[in-house]
Amino acid sequence: MQWRNSSNQYGLVSVAIHWLVAVAVFSLFALGLWMTDLTYYSEWYRTAPALHKSIGVTVFALMLLRVLWRLWTPMPAALSSHSARVRLLSRLGHGLLYVGIFTVLLSGYLISTTEGRGVSVFGLFEIPAMLSGLPNQADIAGAIHLYVAWGLIIFAGLHALAAVKHHVFDRDETLKRIVGCAPKQ
Repeated sequence: MQWRNSSNQYGLVSVAIHWLVAVAVFSLFALGLWMTDLTYYSEWYRTAPALHKSIGVTVFALMLLRVLWRLWTPMPAALSSHSARVRLLSRLGHGLLYVGIFTVLLSGYLISTTEGRGVSVFGLFEIPAMLSGLPNQADIAGAIHLYVAWGLIIFAGLHALAAVKHHVFDRDETLKRIVGCAPKQ
């Protein structure tokens, strides 16, 4: 498999970033749900949020890399079997996924920096609090974080179902291309 995308398939970098972000987003969602039920006396009370934030910063870096990578190595062409409607829905769907991911990540940052403290990333370095002390910052960012995260997970599930539909019912190369095993043409 080549590093860069070609006209008919995704390259190794695109495939790796796609799956790393997908696994991380679903893991962050599960971790976020689990940690909201922790009590002060739980041994994970401080560790889980720190891990959640660190993984979130990592996903943000991966998403920035993903956007830069897409600018440098364009996506493969749409399959000829896809109608104009399917191509439009695909572009809109991917755009919504990007917006959703960045919205959840930025709202998480705003929750974490409400009191002016930076975000430690795995104890290695800290992202400074560049915006804090806004009226109701934690409440507003928290509501956005919660509802957009739920929407993102639901939409990502639909995205996965669409890929399976293309593979099972349409019998096209859509899923194979992002798994990295589409035949070269």
